Amino acid sequence: MLVITSNILLNEAEIEISFMLASGPGGQNVNKVATAAQLRFDIKRSPSLPEDVRKRAMTMAGKKLNLQGELIIKASRHRTQGRNKQDALTRLQELLRRAAEPPKMRKKTKPSYAAIQRRLATKKLQAKTKMLRRNKHDDGI
Repeated sequence: MLVITSNILLNEAEIEISFMLASGPGGQNVNKVATAAQLRFDIKRSPSLPEDVRKRAMTMAGKKLNLQGELIIKASRHRTQGRNKQDALTRLQELLRRAAEPPKMRKKTKPSYAAIQRRLATKKLQAKTKMLRRNKHDDGI
């Protein structure tokens, strides 16, 4: 079980991890050993996720989400399979934790009386400046 929050647990059977050849550091080892991890998690059909968390996670995933609703995370930062696997699981966990937090509701605010007066004073000053720039002999032609 992968713990996301106190009330969201993921069954490890829902997560599919495969390994492939990675680019980057590792010298000759890169050409011989498949160290990069690719994690696949079906957000769309996962029974472990509540509906609101599922919707937020699908929005947050962005390009990592394919058309079938699978989240694909590629991890190749490290030189070993184990560390890349752990890195991919940690990134999945972090994404789902952020999706589990409900967004803060916006509080409607009203500008203060002083702020309104400052805005109007600025507008009057700007109008006065433009009035002074006008050509006094212009007849509108």
